[in-house]
Amino acid sequence: ASAGALRRAARVAPRAVRPRAHDVGGVHDQDHVEQRPAQLPPGLRERREQLLVRDLTRRNPVDPGGLERLGAYVGAFRDPDELTYRKYVTMQDEQETVVEGVLDEYGAADHDASLSGPWLAALGTLFTPTRFPVHALQMCTAYFAQMAPASYVSNCAVFGAGDLLRRVSMIAYRTRQLADATSSSIGSDERRIWEQDEAWQPAREALEKLLVAYDWGECFTAMNLVLRPTLDEILIRQVAHLAHDSNDDLTWLLLSNLAVDSDRCARWSTALGRYAIEHRDGNRGVLQRWVDKWTPRAEAAAIGLAQLFEQFPSGGRAADTVINAARSARRRVLSEAGLAG
Repeated sequence: ASAGALRRAARVAPRAVRPRAHDVGGVHDQDHVEQRPAQLPPGLRERREQLLVRDLTRRNPVDPGGLERLGAYVGAFRDPDELTYRKYVTMQDEQETVVEGVLDEYGAADHDASLSGPWLAALGTLFTPTRFPVHALQMCTAYFAQMAPASYVSNCAVFGAGDLLRRVSMIAYRTRQLADATSSSIGSDERRIWEQDEAWQPAREALEKLLVAYDWGECFTAMNLVLRPTLDEILIRQVAHLAHDSNDDLTWLLLSNLAVDSDRCARWSTALGRYAIEHRDGNRGVLQRWVDKWTPRAEAAAIGLAQLFEQFPSGGRAADTVINAARSARRRVLSEAGLAG
């Protein structure tokens, strides 16, 4: 065919819409990801919902009523950050480059050897033991990724599990560095603190109960809307403030870097909660019921951990200040998701 004929054919041919990379990146392994329910004839919509509820109940039979109300149409949800694998890996590679540069700079300055004994005790109580709770969150996030009813939701959770693995790795690396550079108990006492320290036990109890929250909706709500906002505020932001006040800029910088991952988790989690409620108002009651169930556990965890902040010199913070900050962070996330805290 001549070039002119091809140009004329191109003008009259239907124009294809190029999909976004985020849409291409979704794995369309569930029927309900492909088409919004409003695009289907009424008879097919009812049949489609029946099949979705059956599939969701098979995936997680603990609370089929909650699954029916919450799970049917979240397949049309999209990550507000529109992350793809390539975008995520590139972004986190840049973050790790920053972390490596910070560690090298402070390592060359022999930073760890300059830390005071009381502050090392604070790090050994509030920072290095956190690889245990963060690993619990990582396992729960991986479980949620497997059980979520839509691939776009699963993708968010998979990237979230990657964030938590990065966090565990960073904490473990710093634990080894601090153990090598100091004569403190860091590196040998973390498990005892996690399992026996009275201040840690409410958080430990909450996370161990989260590990057996098999309903995918309850797992998501308890973890991403209740427990994680509470714990991240304490174990990332409040510890970072304490480190800055104690002249430990290295810990402050590392935790500030991890806060970026925490903020991204909050964005997609609140967006998913809002989407579920906006699409079907009955979902509000389902989510709120789980929020009400898990909020006392998050509150108890915050009260326990907050007591530790009053024990340390120079950067000590009042327990009420830490508790209120954690409560405000949780309520902010719940409010953005359209729920009451």
